[in-house]
Amino acid sequence: MKLFVAGASGAVGRLLLPKLVRAGYDVTGMTRSAAHKQEMEAMGAKVLIADALDRKAVFDAIRKVRPDAVIHQLTSLGSRNFADNTRIRVEGTRNLVDAALETGVKRLIAQSISWAYEPGEGPATEDVPLDASAPEPRKTTVDGIIALERAAAEIPHHVILRYGLFYGPGTWYDRGGFMAERVRRMEVPATEGTASFVHVEDAAEAALLALDWPAGAVNITDDEPAKGTEWLPVYAAALGAPRPEFSSGSARGERGASNAKARREYGWEPHYPTWRTGFSASLNS
Repeated sequence: MKLFVAGASGAVGRLLLPKLVRAGYDVTGMTRSAAHKQEMEAMGAKVLIADALDRKAVFDAIRKVRPDAVIHQLTSLGSRNFADNTRIRVEGTRNLVDAALETGVKRLIAQSISWAYEPGEGPATEDVPLDASAPEPRKTTVDGIIALERAAAEIPHHVILRYGLFYGPGTWYDRGGFMAERVRRMEVPATEGTASFVHVEDAAEAALLALDWPAGAVNITDDEPAKGTEWLPVYAAALGAPRPEFSSGSARGERGASNAKARREYGWEPHYPTWRTGFSASLNS
């Protein structure tokens, strides 16, 4: 079975490639940076250099591989420009889906997020609508996710992975990551808003398993959605950072997400079931 992984050098992609190779798949990874080519080839994958926003390059890449399935792990988070990330989700996804449709690809795994649901009480399940009426700046993110998921649904068998906040190697919550630096500088208050996390190793494992899952959306988060007043002091302590200041209130849609569908219906079991132990295990490994 031939697989085409877009965003193969990202935080999830670099953990996913060796898993796919070990599982016996014929894997081609697409990255826009030639600097990652040697590393990806060492994992056992073929590599194509192409920018997801270059429509012709994406079509040429997928025509060359003619994969049985496409795994979409595209993001643009390095510069922390959310408008750029939305563009990747909208235009990059559109290019991938159109190229896949042209070559007859019938299976797509796509990276989405679990914090775009409408506001409400308790962790969101997959049947809760996305927050289409959100005001700016949240609107930009949610609109990008809606466009991504609608495009992905054009592929006959599509699995949309609504990931929690990533932590672990290569993420903003890694020891040298963006959020780690902000927490060290006490720039992140502990609020009453609820978040759901997922370790990138568990995110990559879900993308592998999703090749055999039913079509539809599924939350990929750990077992314990938590308020910032709970998780942030634990993260700061694991990081060796000062204890954060506390602040009342929460942002729109900060309700967390339930992983019951992934666990009970699909049998997914996270290696890091809670941030309570996952933060320290990740930061001290």
